[in-house]
Formats: sequence, C-alpha cells, structure tokens
Amino acid sequence: MNEIKILDMRVEPGDAAYLLDDGETAVLYDTGFGFTGFGVAENIKNYLGNRPLDYIFLTHSHYDHALGSAYVLRYYPNAKVVAGEHTAQVFQRDGAKRVMKDLDAKHAATCGVTDYPFLGDELRVDIQVRDGDIIKAGNMEFEVLWLPGHTNCSVGFYCREQQLLLSTESIGVYSGDRLILPAILVGCKAALESIDRVCSLPIKKLVLPHRGLLDDQHRDFFLSHCKKATLMAIDFILTRLQDGKTNEEIVQDFVDSFWHGGVRIKYPIAALRLNTNIMIDLVRKEMLS
Repeated sequence: MNEIKILDMRVEPGDAAYLLDDGETAVLYDTGFGFTGFGVAENIKNYLGNRPLDYIFLTHSHYDHALGSAYVLRYYPNAKVVAGEHTAQVFQRDGAKRVMKDLDAKHAATCGVTDYPFLGDELRVDIQVRDGDIIKAGNMEFEVLWLPGHTNCSVGFYCREQQLLLSTESIGVYSGDRLILPAILVGCKAALESIDRVCSLPIKKLVLPHRGLLDDQHRDFFLSHCKKATLMAIDFILTRLQDGKTNEEIVQDFVDSFWHGGVRIKYPIAALRLNTNIMIDLVRKEMLS
C-alpha cells in the first residue's frame, strides 16, 4: 500500500472535509456544511484535476459533516458514499433535513452567506456499513468501527496496515490548543466505551473531523486526555444539576467555560447550545435517575 496523503479541503474553519489520496484512489472523509459544499468540491477539483473522487466516507449524519456531500456529488456523481445504516435512515427523514437546513443557514449567515441552494433531498448513502465491515477503496482497506456516543450513527474508519484512524466526535472535539470538548448526544456510557475502544488501538496517524491530521505531540495528548476531558464535562454538568441549576443556566455556564479559543472558531454557537442541552438531559437520565 502506498503512503496515504491527507489534505485539508475545508472552506470555513468549522468545516469537516479531508481528502485521502494514495496516488490511485481518492476518498473524502466528511464533507462539511451545505453552504460550503460547492467550495469544498472546487478545492477537491483543484487538487485532483481530471482524476475522479472515488469515495465519500461520512462519520455521521450531522449537517456540518454530511450535508456538503450533496453538493460534492454534483461535481462527482459517481463517488460512492459510505456511511452507517442509521445515517442512511436519517437522510430519509424530512424532520432531520429541516433541522439540517435551519442550522446550516444560521451558521452560513454568521459567515456572510445568505443565498445558496439547499440540496438536502439529494443526500444519499450508496454503501451502508456496520461495525466490523471492511471497505476496500482501491489499495486502501478500512475497518468500520461503530463508535456511538455523539450519535447512534457515528462510525470511524481504521486502516490497520498504516495504523490510521479516521475518528468521530464521540471521542471529543479538539480545538488544537489543548482543549478537548465532549459532544455527547446519545449516551455518556456509550461515549466512554467508544473512547476506550479507540485508545486500545495502535494509532500512528489520527485524523479528527474538525481538526485534520494531528502531529505526534497532539495525537499523544488527545489520546491520553480525551477520556479525562469527557469525565470532567460530565461532572461539570452533574454538579450543577445537583445544585439545582436549570438547563438554561448550565448551558450558559458551559458556553462561558468552554466556548473560547479554537472551539469558538470550529463549533457554531447554535449547535453548541443545542448539543449541550441534550448532554444535560443525558447526564440527568444516566447519572441522577
């Protein structure tokens, strides 16, 4: 297997879109927002030239990771979209697409973009995968890892030969300035189990959805601190629940404590508030009941 290059195709800092290229096969790992989707496609075209984009790997169904795929597919209709079975189901739900449209438009407005088409009805999954499935992309081979916690549809892709992991937000959102922000939306226990699973793997190359390829120092820091950061966030919320604070008060405390530096650039405030509300309810259910 040739060495795999990992290239940043993002348009906005909060995007999640990275190209894997071994010289023969090209794979896009997540696709970013809808409003940046055509820009991501242009970045790919500028790099690949006349070569095709062969695959799109989606870590989960959220708008800032998956919505851009509909726009990229306008440029590369023959690319095969690979995602978990649950992601394919989400793409069929009108309610889910309305949420994607609303959140995407809100963040687009903060970036000065107000006029662009919404292509949510063109979202698709060509290859639905489960835990343990093997995806062969040319000479590259990836094992699918179901990593719930952020969503039930969160999957990672692990290339054992090169000890390369394309991770998910169940493990945490990394700002790059030594702040790891958990984003738990379906289960605290599930997220901690996913972290343990990832940390048990031999990993030389770690790629995070909003951060890209980490250098060795940041890789080691992230893997050694992601579980601790998750436990601290759970305790942050649990302590305030025990003190009788409301969801609204805890969300504001969370924003004040964590929404700064690199997180402020990469994590849209509307999504952070929505996600934190969900995480509070999970902590209440799992830790207090």
